[in-house]
Amino acid sequence: MTDILSRLGGAYLARLGAAHRHRQQVLALLLRDRLRRLWRFVDAGRAIASWARVSALAVALTAAMQAEAARGVDEYVAAALTAQGVVTDPAGVVAPAALSGYAADGRTLAGLLGYPAFQVDALVAQGMDGAQALAIGRRHLDRIVMTEVADTARTATGLAIVADRAASGWIRMVNLPSCSRCVILAGLWYPSKKGAGFDRHPQCDCYAVPAAEVVEPPSPKALFDAMDDVELREAGWSDADVKAIRDGADLYQVTNARRAMYSVTLAGQQLKATRIGARRRALRLTPDAIYAEASRLDWTRDQLIDVLRKHRYII
Repeated sequence: MTDILSRLGGAYLARLGAAHRHRQQVLALLLRDRLRRLWRFVDAGRAIASWARVSALAVALTAAMQAEAARGVDEYVAAALTAQGVVTDPAGVVAPAALSGYAADGRTLAGLLGYPAFQVDALVAQGMDGAQALAIGRRHLDRIVMTEVADTARTATGLAIVADRAASGWIRMVNLPSCSRCVILAGLWYPSKKGAGFDRHPQCDCYAVPAAEVVEPPSPKALFDAMDDVELREAGWSDADVKAIRDGADLYQVTNARRAMYSVTLAGQQLKATRIGARRRALRLTPDAIYAEASRLDWTRDQLIDVLRKHRYII
């Protein structure tokens, strides 16, 4: 995967993208550890009530980390484009505060972070041992916070790419070894108007690298061939899958790229919006919902930027 970046802007661009991803991971792990400490206050016998005592702090910590994950993306995009030999042309900068305080799908953080406690209560009511139920709930909370930080960083990066007219698009990058669903999407080039709201799964660690030109993607089969048997199994391919692909079966058909992935869009006219940051009682579209509308209505890039600015994601 680094070869494609090296062709665009040398080894520096590959290192820049890796550093950008590493920062997101550090922030996500830091938030996970902080919320694990709060989870210790949850009583298996009254999980919802006991979580309520620390819920406000959990929400505040998560919102603060979301804002931190969104900071620095303008500089990252500018540095990546400069490495490719183009002059940056930003129409504005990303507003980190606009991306904090709600989940990627528009839900409130309080509702999302509180779900593991509801899960614990339900499991205990079904007869599960309290310690086991708490362990399951904690793992669920881990997945939530790790995913939300990564999603915020991806969304912020996408906004910065849209805002900088020097970026023709972006490349989806994976961190090998990766899951089977992400491997077959690795290296794909997307136009800037799509933002960086790509399909992902919980705890997906794919990230976007700005591109100043259209890029021919690498072969997913080459990435598949570069992974050993252990990595392939950890990625989600069964032994039968691996054998079939090595015997010539179509990688995409075997993998089923859409399995267990989600996308925050307006597909099927299902509105994704939030009241966080909205004036009065108006709904505020999420960035991914705006990208979907831009695609559906074939907006120009300037029209997309204007709408993102109207919703105060770009200032």
